[in-house]
Amino acid sequence: MSTVTTNDGTQIYYKDWGNGPVIVLSHGWPLNADSWEDQALFLAEHGYRVIVHDRRGFGRSTQPWGGYDYDTFADDLAALFMALDLTGVALFGFSMGGGEVARYIGRHGTSRLSKAGLISSVPPLMLRTDVNPAGTPLGVFDGIRAAIRAGRSQFFQDLGHAFFGANREGSQGFARNARLVLVHGDAGFHQRHVRLHKGLLGDGLHRGFEEVRRADTGPPRR
Repeated sequence: MSTVTTNDGTQIYYKDWGNGPVIVLSHGWPLNADSWEDQALFLAEHGYRVIVHDRRGFGRSTQPWGGYDYDTFADDLAALFMALDLTGVALFGFSMGGGEVARYIGRHGTSRLSKAGLISSVPPLMLRTDVNPAGTPLGVFDGIRAAIRAGRSQFFQDLGHAFFGANREGSQGFARNARLVLVHGDAGFHQRHVRLHKGLLGDGLHRGFEEVRRADTGPPRR
């Protein structure tokens, strides 16, 4: 099993498929690297080297007690880039992974990247605040935490069906994807589900996106 070790000893699992220009894909919550499997296989078969990783606490990566914030996620991604000596990377993030991409650029610059993309990314700030009145009320996140504590498997089963539209008439084709949410969510570390890390709530991504706008192109932070 391929892993890299971060500064705090966390082991980050990754897959490295194919040869050619490098594409790195960052997964959403509560998924893991396997959620990119169809896309990774297609790209690897068409002349690209594709790398996907399990974020700390997700999938096959180490499940430490702390580090569930976007600064740490970005630093973990930087550790992967350095360990594999990746350059010219096309970096893409889906949902929560979009936040990881934005914060990576803000903290480590763009010198290792050729391009970056945010796919249905989390917004710069999810939580409703005085400066973000259109955000989601804290009570919604409290409800998610309570539902996970009460019955994690049921929560992820319901989430998967709604997320992929498998609860709609005639949508049987999405049932497999819906089951993946249950499988991936159950496989993850319970603690990081319950905490719904600070990076998704309190500090959000607004700082990360401001950093992206002024990211330098010098050597990556080490």
